Amino acid sequence: MLLRARVVHRPRLRRDGAALGVRAGHRAAAPARAEPARQAAAAMPAVRPRPERLGGHGLPRLRRDSANRLTYKGPSKVKDGVSARTEIEFTVGNFESAQALLEALGYQVSMIYEKYRTVYQINDTSVTLDEMPFGNFAEIEGPDGATIQAVCNQLGLIWELRTLQSYAELFQVVKRNLKLTYRDLTFESFAEIKVKTSHLELAPADLA
Repeated sequence: MLLRARVVHRPRLRRDGAALGVRAGHRAAAPARAEPARQAAAAMPAVRPRPERLGGHGLPRLRRDSANRLTYKGPSKVKDGVSARTEIEFTVGNFESAQALLEALGYQVSMIYEKYRTVYQINDTSVTLDEMPFGNFAEIEGPDGATIQAVCNQLGLIWELRTLQSYAELFQVVKRNLKLTYRDLTFESFAEIKVKTSHLELAPADLA
């Protein structure tokens, strides 16, 4: 189960995360098929079925960071105020071979996005601080909504300002409001763009 919230005081959250829990790692890797815009950027080609195979099912994602990871994420449902979905993830030996397999099965790359991620373990939750091309976000993943809300409160995040939207969905909001035509969510694309609250239609949850 997962909560996502936009944040603007990342150094404070890093400090609080380190004080409350154990740092589990910093995922870093180069984007696929390109030189990294920033050395720690992780590229995640999201692959989806061709139109004739769409139908409310989840999608596989192929990611290259500290390892090559293939992830299946099922359709999202709301439970106890947070997002709940089936997730299956495992590492693969060769990124290009894994992508070729997915394409042979009828999938195609729908977008590539980059992010920097720092992970903390707090109580029974995994707390991640993500730097995205359009802003900074915190994610809290845990066994149930009550546990996630408790850690949310510990970190000083406003529960009511959480979002159930995925990064891909938030990207579509930004593209619509800024009239962008980019397919991919990369730091290079947003290098000269200042994304405001009105563009994301989402207020920061750490301004209290």
